Amino acid sequence: MTQKDPKLLIQPGPQLRQQMTTPVVMRDVWYALTPATLAGVWFFGLGALLVLLTCIAGAVLTEWYFAPEEKRNYFIGDGTAILTGWLLGLTLPPALPLWMAFVGGVVAVGVGKTMWGGMGANLFNPALVGRAFLLATFPIAMTTWTAPGDFFTIPSSVFAFPLMQGVVDTVTQASPLGLMKFEHIDTPFLDLLFGNTSGSLGETSGLLLLLGGIYLWWRRDLDWRIPVGILGTAILFSLILFIVDADKYPGPMFTTFSGGMLLGAFFMATDPVTSPLTPKGTWIFAIGVGFLVVLIRVFGGFPEGMMYAILLMNAATPLIDLYTQPRVFGRELDSK
Repeated sequence: MTQKDPKLLIQPGPQLRQQMTTPVVMRDVWYALTPATLAGVWFFGLGALLVLLTCIAGAVLTEWYFAPEEKRNYFIGDGTAILTGWLLGLTLPPALPLWMAFVGGVVAVGVGKTMWGGMGANLFNPALVGRAFLLATFPIAMTTWTAPGDFFTIPSSVFAFPLMQGVVDTVTQASPLGLMKFEHIDTPFLDLLFGNTSGSLGETSGLLLLLGGIYLWWRRDLDWRIPVGILGTAILFSLILFIVDADKYPGPMFTTFSGGMLLGAFFMATDPVTSPLTPKGTWIFAIGVGFLVVLIRVFGGFPEGMMYAILLMNAATPLIDLYTQPRVFGRELDSK
């Protein structure tokens, strides 16, 4: 005689499963990044695609190496290492030697995440840690920009031997931020909007990056306060400077759509691990990033300031969380 299945099943909690998991969020970010990435590859060619894939390979292999053997499939399957390498690749010059891109991916995951204890424990955005390392170690290669060119032409510098820096044999061109800072030459807005400019792979189409950010907001994968606070502060600060001296300082539209502003505001500063948890804290964080970006771009020695702005505010995040905790209602009962 067999016992029929009971009509009432009693199981331990949680009974309600959250559909928004880490792999789901990672895939949403992949979808949001894909249009801008394809635009960058289209403008800069196969060399840029090789740089991007090499960054991802360095990040994924490092994640696999340091992950516990019994959890390697899970650690790789959640997609965080792929996204870290992807974001890093979007911040790099399209003609960067592949061995440097691979080292950047290794540092991004190894130093930016694993050293802190793995996913959820890192203080700084891992992709930006990798870029900061490359910029400090290889400043010439990291500031050599190539103009958009033939899709099938791969610069010889991409295949430079390890510990060697090849000569870029394609047309080099200053980025819009460099032209504005050092020569006070403005870039046509439509070029910034659609991506026909030199710069990092992810500094291509501002329109596609903006649409990707809106998609993440629609999917509720980011805290809207952070991009709104960053862009609002940057626009206001740059508008004030533009009113003071329009011939010297860039306007709000140029500030918004040039460089890594949109990539950083929507895809890097919104990292839930390295940004504040409280609503008030996210506003403080976002305003700090937006202010520092414009401050560094205009008055600093570098044309771009998004990386440093986010890393500096990442360092301030624990302090922001500490002083922006919401009020606790009620009182603690006397133990006596």
